[in-house]
Amino acid sequence: MTAASLTRLLAALPDRLPDLRAVYEDLHAHPELSFQEFRTAGIVAERLRRQGWDVTEGVGGTGVVGVLANGEGPVVLLRADMDGLPVQERTGLPYASRATAVDGEGEEVAVMHACGHDMHVTCLLGAAAQLAAAREAWRGTVVAVFQPAEEVGGAPAMIEDGFLERFPRAHVCLGQHVAPAPAGLVGTRPGPVMAASDSLRVRLFGRGGHGSTPESTVDPVVMAAAVVMRLQTIVSRETAAAQTAVVTVGSLHAGTKENIIPDTADLRINVRSTTPVVRDRVLSAVERIVRSEAAASGAPKGPEITGLNSFPVTVNDGPATGTVMAAIAGVLGQERVFTLPQTLTGSEDFGVFGTALGVPSVFWHFGGADPALFRDTDPEALLTDGLPETVPSNHSPYFAPLPDPTITTGVTALLAAASPWLCSEDTRVTGGQED
Repeated sequence: MTAASLTRLLAALPDRLPDLRAVYEDLHAHPELSFQEFRTAGIVAERLRRQGWDVTEGVGGTGVVGVLANGEGPVVLLRADMDGLPVQERTGLPYASRATAVDGEGEEVAVMHACGHDMHVTCLLGAAAQLAAAREAWRGTVVAVFQPAEEVGGAPAMIEDGFLERFPRAHVCLGQHVAPAPAGLVGTRPGPVMAASDSLRVRLFGRGGHGSTPESTVDPVVMAAAVVMRLQTIVSRETAAAQTAVVTVGSLHAGTKENIIPDTADLRINVRSTTPVVRDRVLSAVERIVRSEAAASGAPKGPEITGLNSFPVTVNDGPATGTVMAAIAGVLGQERVFTLPQTLTGSEDFGVFGTALGVPSVFWHFGGADPALFRDTDPEALLTDGLPETVPSNHSPYFAPLPDPTITTGVTALLAAASPWLCSEDTRVTGGQED
C-alpha cells in the first residue's frame, strides 16, 4: 500500500471518532465474562454486516469472524479480544460498569473491562469501517477476528472450531493490546514479546474439626499458608537472576467460620515463564512443593492439581515486526514508537493463530493512560524502570484507557500495520520481504 493509499484510508477517521467513542463507552459499561460475550458479539456482527463484511458468528463459542475480500492480494488477519474480567470497577467514570454475571463456579461476580478488551474491539471496528469505506485504497482480503475468552484461552477454541478450514488462510496475523503507558505511544519487539502462562487449581485436603481442638485435626489453612510461602522461593531461590519467571497465588479459599477448621483449602496459581526450560522447571517445582507440604502436614490424602489453561510464549516474527513498526512509525512518528527491552511477563493467546496457520505474527502494545500521569517521567525510563505507582495497570479496578487519543492510535496502528500487505502495486510483502 502506498503512502497515498494509507492516507486515504485514514482520511475519514476524525469524522468517525464520535461514533467510536460511543461504542467504546457502551462496551465498557456492559462487559461480559469469557465465553459469555453474547451482547458484544451481536454488536460486532451487526456493525460488520452493515459495512459489507461476510460475517460468521458463534466461532469457538461466541467469536465473530468478518471477511472482506477486495480483489487479488494477500490475506491479513486482524484480531481483537472481547471478554471482561470478574473485577468490581472503581474508576468512577460515568460509563463505569455495574454489570454482574455468574462465573464458571456458579458464583455471581462483578464484571469489568479491566484489561482494555473493549478498546481492542472498538479499534478493530474502526479499522474495519475504514477498510470497508475506502476499498479503492487497498486490495487483498482482510479477516477480522473478534475472539472470545482471551483470559482463559479462546484462540484455541476458535482453531478447534474449524477456523483454518472455514476462513481464508492469512499471510500474516496482526494484533495489539492497550497498555498503561502514555496514550499515543506504541511499543513491541522482535522475537519473544510476551511470556507463557500456566494456570493451576490446587485442592489441599485436611481433616476438619473444632477450632478449640486443632490437635484433633489436620488444618488445611495452615497447609495452604505454608504452600503459599514456600512457592515464593521458586523464583527467589530456584530461578537464575538472568531468567524470567513469576509465580502468583491469586486465589485462596478455605472455611466458613472462624472457629471451624475446614476439610479443604483451594488455591489458584499462575506461572509465567519465557523459555521452555524455565517453564518446565517452575511447574515441576510448584507440584513438588504442593505435594511435599501436604505430606509434611500429615494430609489424609494427596492434593489434587488441575490445569486450568495454558498460553505459549507470544513470539513476533523478526522481519514482519520490522515492517510493521516502520509502517506505524511512518504515520505516528518515530518518536512515538519504541522497542521493548525485554519480554513482558504478561501473556496472550494471540500467537495461537499464527502458529496454527504457519505464518508470521506481530503483536504490539499501545498506550492508553493519561500523559499527565507521566509528566515528570522520561518515556524512555518506563522501558527500564516500570510504571509510576500512580498509574493503574491492566486488571486493576481503576484501569480505564482514555478514549482520546487512544482510539485514534489503535485504529491508526492497525491500518498502518496492515498496509505493507494490502498493497496497491503488484508487489506482495511476506514476513517483511518481497516475494
